[in-house]
Amino acid sequence: MKKYTSNINCGSCVAKVSEHFDGSEDIDFWAVDLEHPDRILSVEGDISAENLQALAQKAGYVVQPMEG
Repeated sequence: MKKYTSNINCGSCVAKVSEHFDGSEDIDFWAVDLEHPDRILSVEGDISAENLQALAQKAGYVVQPMEG
């Protein structure tokens, strides 16, 4: 599972990105930890970081791969 920091910070935000993430054939599962200060986005699937970032950007959000 790949992990990203994000600015997806509420249930409404999750709903906005779900339209884009759920429609991607390259994402098998995704979830956002809204309790974590960095709003960790966890993703399973064959999507590249660049493509995931592009999908998030279409919804108006920013995701960055976590170091390590």
